[in-house]
Amino acid sequence: MTIPPHANTSQYRRALEQAFDLSLDYLEGLPIRPVSRMPTTGEMENALAGALPETGCAPEDAVAEWFARAEGGIVASPGPRFFGFVNGGSTPAAIAGDWLASAIDQNAGMWLASPAAAQTELAVLDWLKELFGLPAEWSGAMTSGATMANMVGLASARQWAGERLGFDPSRDGLSGNPRIPVLSTTEIHASARKVLGTLGLGSSTVTALPAPGGSVSLHDLRSALESLDGPVIVIANAGEVNSGAFDALDRIADLCAMHPGGAWMHVDGAFGLFAAASPRLRHLVNGIERADSVAADGHKWLNVPYDSGFAFVRDRAALRSAFAVDASYLTPAPGAPWDPLTHVPEMSRRFRALAAWCSLRAAGRDGYRDIVERCADNASQFAAWVSANPNLSLVAPAPLNIVCFRVTPAHIDESKHDDLNRRVVAAIQRDGRAFVTGTFWRGHAAIRAAFDNWMTSPEDVGVLESTVADAILSTT
Repeated sequence: MTIPPHANTSQYRRALEQAFDLSLDYLEGLPIRPVSRMPTTGEMENALAGALPETGCAPEDAVAEWFARAEGGIVASPGPRFFGFVNGGSTPAAIAGDWLASAIDQNAGMWLASPAAAQTELAVLDWLKELFGLPAEWSGAMTSGATMANMVGLASARQWAGERLGFDPSRDGLSGNPRIPVLSTTEIHASARKVLGTLGLGSSTVTALPAPGGSVSLHDLRSALESLDGPVIVIANAGEVNSGAFDALDRIADLCAMHPGGAWMHVDGAFGLFAAASPRLRHLVNGIERADSVAADGHKWLNVPYDSGFAFVRDRAALRSAFAVDASYLTPAPGAPWDPLTHVPEMSRRFRALAAWCSLRAAGRDGYRDIVERCADNASQFAAWVSANPNLSLVAPAPLNIVCFRVTPAHIDESKHDDLNRRVVAAIQRDGRAFVTGTFWRGHAAIRAAFDNWMTSPEDVGVLESTVADAILSTT
């Protein structure tokens, strides 16, 4: 097929109808579809590798061909029985908004490039601050996920600290300037370490304080702060990724406020921030409004498609100085309230705020409170089942939506439990009825189930329980 300079309406229609039919069949089949078929690398290479075809085909045929070739490697992660990696699904409104964002193809980097995209993003940020009880005057931006949200918050923190030390990190760099210390815990998320490396602060230079049970030792944090004279960045967790534990944010904020050199409190709230949407669970994030920056994921509990995240920053000047850029062709529109590219690392950006706007508008505050509380109830149901099963044990309490557990049958020597847990994870993933991921907790192999999909029901939790029980039988 030769691509004409102007596609006609029928070409769009046929291609989109093919995508619609495939998508609808996939979405309707999620409750019963195998979560993963665990194909081999060779199988996927045979399905998709090869030379670029010399001649083309109709757009709708290309869409159908890819799906047929790749289907064996599609993981039903948006479905109700995917409990791995703390992934949510996508609400119907979010999917529709995401499709529309692709069709209208706006560059969400500047107000001038798309006033609709820029203003929609501001509206989403305002709605999210209302949902989480964060100060309305805070600034922020949509990002590709929690990693880039951490980037936004920690880049702002780096600017704040550097300016207190007499230099501009984004302009001058860090070489030859005073070191900016970073305090966190042994349970700091890998994405935060990655960001620290990217920002030049050092991925391995963070002081990792003890975190018994997953939450930072306040005694050790106080001692570490007292040992430092100048400004310091403190990274706290609202929902540790393995145990779901929360740092005592209010107490951390107290310690930061007392530090003579100043302390910037950044909260990694990738999924835990959503506890604030529920009056019943809000206590887990008490004090988060006292933070200096907060990062969260959208493709977790917001239940919008990849990629999506968001960050909020108290100090607007620090945020803008971290990412502001001057160029002759980037003249702001007269009277524009903001240009998003001055708040994030990207220049050109996808219009990811539209999916979030549609989902928030469709569900409302009540809808998201219900999603969060139902997911927490599902986690509690599963945690209770684990506690009652003689072959299993919880490795940590389940305060929100993460259940971390181990297979610990009494008739098998403890020295073999780590290998057994790894084999049980593999058996569950091969089974296809549900999906969990393995992890390490306190030096031992464990299993982690995350509950943050809007579709998951108690019946789906029951399927997970049966799958775990069968996997234990098949591996012991």
